[in-house]
Amino acid sequence: MFRLAQYPSYQVFIGVVLALVACAALFPLWIRLLKFRNIGQQVRADGPQGHLVKQGTPTMGGVLILLVVSAVYLLFGNFGRSSILALVTMISCGILGFFDDWSKVAHERSLGLTPKAKIAGQAAVALLFGVLAVNWAGISPLVTLPLVPGSLDLGVLTSSITVGKTLIVIPWLYLGLVFFMVVGESNAVNLTDGLDGLAAGTVTIVMLAYAGIAFRQNRLDIALLAASVAGACIGFIWYNSYPADIFMGDTGSLGLGAGIAALAVITKTELLVLLIGGIYLAEALSVVLQVASFKLTGKRIFRMAPIHHHFEMIGWSETKIMVRFWIITGITAGAGFALFFVSSVRR
Repeated sequence: MFRLAQYPSYQVFIGVVLALVACAALFPLWIRLLKFRNIGQQVRADGPQGHLVKQGTPTMGGVLILLVVSAVYLLFGNFGRSSILALVTMISCGILGFFDDWSKVAHERSLGLTPKAKIAGQAAVALLFGVLAVNWAGISPLVTLPLVPGSLDLGVLTSSITVGKTLIVIPWLYLGLVFFMVVGESNAVNLTDGLDGLAAGTVTIVMLAYAGIAFRQNRLDIALLAASVAGACIGFIWYNSYPADIFMGDTGSLGLGAGIAALAVITKTELLVLLIGGIYLAEALSVVLQVASFKLTGKRIFRMAPIHHHFEMIGWSETKIMVRFWIITGITAGAGFALFFVSSVRR
């Protein structure tokens, strides 16, 4: 009799299919429930005028994405401390995003939690993740340098505390890096989630790259988790493609962004994530440059930021932007995986 447990590598591939099918089957019911409860998107008045028609579109699709990913991961029972930690980190930021989404719906406005409250929540998740990654999951504070022998030691500035009988090591420099990764990636994916299908498609590609990286490292629990996220996002895209029937909301974007950062830490690709998720770096930098330029010179670099809105303002359709950003993500994720592969062979 065929037993999946005898062929653990198959779990990664089947996980993609199960997550995809589950999302594709459940999202129609989820959309009906959201419509029945009048849980719809609140569109910014200062955004592109063409987006005003999206007002009231069901949101919080990220809830179902995270539930499906968790179910698929738990179904196979292939648990490891690192993958559990990544899943919990992703869900924690997803819960933060849920409160943000719910605040928007409850108050019928486009602004949810205050920026300070959101950053504080992300910071708490990031710092707890960093401490547990080092002390519970055994993640080294050494940062691998792609194509360069050796690594950067961020564990040189370390202190420790004792909780009960447990000694907790706190590598401050590495903890700072993890903080910026989780908070930065979470918010960057959130910024990218401004067009139908854009965030879900890019997350799919990035997660497939991380599934490949984890598979190469023979860490099948990590590969399964990344593959399940990719499959769930593909199932979601069917309903999120233009014109979207549902949005993932901050529940999805904050959670998935944190998940990418967690996987980068766990697979020791802290620097490569800048290339693999290069589209998120571009989106975040466009906002930073726009704000800095306006404050310093009174002029804007882009017609609107994040940068995907700039292309909208110059006449590109949502679909054209989405597909081209997917292509760019495929190129950067592929290049990042190639660098990882070459570096791993040399080591």
